[in-house]
Amino acid sequence: MKKIIHRLTHWEAWPFNLIYAPLAPFWLYYMLRSRSVWFFTPSNPKITFGGLEGETKKEMYNLLPAHLYPATFSVMPKAPFFTVVEQMQQKQIQFPCVVKPEVGGQGILFRKIDSLEQLEAYHQQVPVEYMVQAMVQYPMEVSVFYIRHPKEQKGRITGFLHKIPMRVIGDGVQSLEQLILQHPKAAKRTNELFAKHQSLLQQVIPSGETYVLSYAGNHNRGAHFVDLKDHINESLLDVFDTLSHSIDDFFYGRYDIMCNSIEALQQGKEFMILEYNGCGAEPNHIYDTGYSLRSAHREILLHWKSLYEISRFNALQGHQPWPFWKGLSFLRATRKIFKEMRAKDQSID
Repeated sequence: MKKIIHRLTHWEAWPFNLIYAPLAPFWLYYMLRSRSVWFFTPSNPKITFGGLEGETKKEMYNLLPAHLYPATFSVMPKAPFFTVVEQMQQKQIQFPCVVKPEVGGQGILFRKIDSLEQLEAYHQQVPVEYMVQAMVQYPMEVSVFYIRHPKEQKGRITGFLHKIPMRVIGDGVQSLEQLILQHPKAAKRTNELFAKHQSLLQQVIPSGETYVLSYAGNHNRGAHFVDLKDHINESLLDVFDTLSHSIDDFFYGRYDIMCNSIEALQQGKEFMILEYNGCGAEPNHIYDTGYSLRSAHREILLHWKSLYEISRFNALQGHQPWPFWKGLSFLRATRKIFKEMRAKDQSID
């Protein structure tokens, strides 16, 4: 009974659809007002579907200056494995590296790869096009939610977070399995984590040693968020105004970044963009940072209002929303791919 009460009173652990269900009438209102189901697609005109979902990571990287993202290349699932090795050598990518699907999200099929054997096993099992990417060694992963109306030169940062991947700290006594079972978030994902770390479950983690359970910095993958809103200043905004102007036609979304420090990022130094997400980006600063469900809903609605205003303005400039059948066909194809990836995510180490 205590578990049920805890789950009911801790909204952050609710399923995505349950959290957003009360807001559906507001989304419907914007659809009706725009006279388009896909009213949001002009929000970021150079990103497929406005970046709601289904866009490839390569199209986003192609809009960035090459020095701002890690060495990366794409791999087709049926490609001969020796070509993957050749591209790693050409790009000077070493182990450990990361792999993730070209069209993805929520940490699905995201893996840290430590050896050629692990990479080959992943390559043989993954059903979709994926990316091999150099692992960035900066110590901090942060998210920056950025919004700029197209008629304005300056935007605003609505959320700034430090993302700490799900991890446990050893005590020199307990096994990895025991540490997982005691972790408030990991204990809810035992099937996934026991399968992923099966060979090490009985190993005792040395005292003070950090063991990362998931390198995906996603809330639904157990990452912990620390609010950095007090560090939002004009210097930080200048960095992202400059960056977003250089991308051109990027007005609404979230950057996921590795950086050496907050101070360095504020100066536009020592950071790498892991990826950025368009209008499908969630204002993830509502999680772990003290928001009530009511205040979280208010924050989401404020973002949706900005999304509508940006999309409407761009539509008047000639970037029309996608036709209904085009959008529906694209969404169905994307959901089919995601279903296949989710199923495979459970079986790939």
